Amino acid sequence: MNIYLPDGKSLELPEQATAADAARLIGPGLAKAAIGAIADGDLYDLMKPLPSGARLRILTEKDPEYAQLFRHTLAHVMAQAVRELYRERGFSPEAVKLAIGPVIENGFYYDIDAPEPLREEDLPLIEAKMHRIVGENLPLHRFVLSRREALERYQGIDPYKTELIENLPPGEEISFYQQGDDQNGFTDLCRGPHVPSTGRIPPYFKLTSIAGAYWRGDSSRPMLQRIYGIAFSSKAELDHYLWQQEEAKRRDHRKLGQELDLFTISEEVGKGLPLWLPKGAFVRRQLEQYMYDKEQTHGYHYVYTPHIGHAKLYYTSGHLPYYKDDMYAPIEIEGEEYYLKPMNCPHHHMIYKARPHSYRDLPLRLAEFGTVYRFELSGTLSGLTRGRGFTQNDAHIYCSKAQVKGEFIRVIQLFDEVYKDFGIQDYWFRLSLPDFENNPEKFGEPGPHWEEAIAAIRAALDETGAKYVEGIGEATFYGPKLDVQARTVLGKEESVATNQLDFISGQRFGLEFTNERGEKETPVIIHRAIMGSFDRFFAFYLEHTAGDFPLWLSPTQAVIVPISDRHLEYAEEVAAELRQHRLRVEVDDRPERMNAKIRDAELQKIPLVLVVGDKETQTHTVNLRERHVKDQRTLSRAELIGEMLQRVAERR
Repeated sequence: MNIYLPDGKSLELPEQATAADAARLIGPGLAKAAIGAIADGDLYDLMKPLPSGARLRILTEKDPEYAQLFRHTLAHVMAQAVRELYRERGFSPEAVKLAIGPVIENGFYYDIDAPEPLREEDLPLIEAKMHRIVGENLPLHRFVLSRREALERYQGIDPYKTELIENLPPGEEISFYQQGDDQNGFTDLCRGPHVPSTGRIPPYFKLTSIAGAYWRGDSSRPMLQRIYGIAFSSKAELDHYLWQQEEAKRRDHRKLGQELDLFTISEEVGKGLPLWLPKGAFVRRQLEQYMYDKEQTHGYHYVYTPHIGHAKLYYTSGHLPYYKDDMYAPIEIEGEEYYLKPMNCPHHHMIYKARPHSYRDLPLRLAEFGTVYRFELSGTLSGLTRGRGFTQNDAHIYCSKAQVKGEFIRVIQLFDEVYKDFGIQDYWFRLSLPDFENNPEKFGEPGPHWEEAIAAIRAALDETGAKYVEGIGEATFYGPKLDVQARTVLGKEESVATNQLDFISGQRFGLEFTNERGEKETPVIIHRAIMGSFDRFFAFYLEHTAGDFPLWLSPTQAVIVPISDRHLEYAEEVAAELRQHRLRVEVDDRPERMNAKIRDAELQKIPLVLVVGDKETQTHTVNLRERHVKDQRTLSRAELIGEMLQRVAERR
């Protein structure tokens, strides 16, 4: 058979030849360096026969695909190590039943049915055995069995492998990988691909946790133990990942929310329904006031709508036909069904419909800090980032088709203004498109309005020069959308907000305006939420800053620390003067040492600490200590107030 190299040259190989055979034919240097291959776009190891006529690229340890190969083999190495551990504890190898062990982002896992539970303290023991197996450089060997032979290997011994084999389509090849020999090695049912020997695995891996996992994700099936591991090509990558994980824990908004008294979630109130504590409520109110002021300057008109709506409203909007599973159950009132509001848009459409409109009224921009309720599964709930009740920074723009591009550009520019003010720099847009070919029922009716909407968004993006990517199948049921994707300080991608173009809802609700020719026309609707929901944005920003809010946003901007009780009167005098300028200040009058008070202020992430003693009392000054600033400064009260007010005004 012939295979074709990246430069177009062909190699003649015998049938059933592997990538290892091809590498040897090309040259001894490549044969030694080869770790795997890409054949017709698929990842192969050096042991699996190549398809005839394949376009082949040999991989070495410098290629990014290397990680998938060694992570997969590490899952097998871990399974071998677990069996060794139980053998040392007196169990037979068959007592440890293996389910599946795939590659995941940054690592791997294996689901195991063990004769006795594994504990966290077992992980270092397993890890040590894995390092020994890697060091032994055990060669891997691939072989294929018939369905009958494969079943005979596992029937009555391992129900999980038996079920996997029985569920394979007729005629599908059933392959196995063996590392080491029959007596001291390990063999597993597996499609591959793998590295050619355990010695080709970098030693930079770590087992991280044990969790429960139902077989096949079915709660009616057996509960297995899932062992997670991470693995990288270099020690620097491993160390950086471990640092990221620790930093992520430190920045977790749920942890910070408790430590800084910002919000709480009570089981008595209900899952996914946050309670905002005074300090968190203050920050949220500042976010709302910021957006209110910003949107006022951009021509938005604020409205209020109820928290529930009649069922027919949501049938008209399409939420009940397309979104019912994410809505709370209906509430029966006087024989009629009402629903908790899942989105604000149907209510805004009815506000638009309440009065006649002409082209002179457009664009009409209606805004609301609207609280909505969605039935999220309890397993998906996560603090403020995913809840069942949250408040959106919502707005709907009603405009003519001719105004769509200009309005969409204004929204993109508003995103830029807001995110710049909050120091969020690493963000881009994702244009979410429909997939009528594979999932048509999700997107309502196809038609020219979809093409018009997509073309308008692309034109706006191109004119603004905004950075964006495209995602197929992620549109809403009424139109394409433009999601804002931001990268956290730890490198994780988050969806922060959205901007959607709707050519459908105006027709559904019978919305009209009189155009320049005196004819009735249906407005186009832009759904946009600059901060998304205040809850989710708050969580993102809390993690982004690690709770170090800028001065204008901090619930407590400064704490005054008197060195002793005789300085308390002066501390209160300073506080009173700052409060006259609407600066938020507290006096720490506890009977603690000065250093303890300063340390507590640091833990509460208060931006400014003002120490006052004999010198400050006599000179009417304060000693200023600022978070993350090494040098201390002595300022007059007037200088301090002027500097604080300037920083608040500039939102620095």
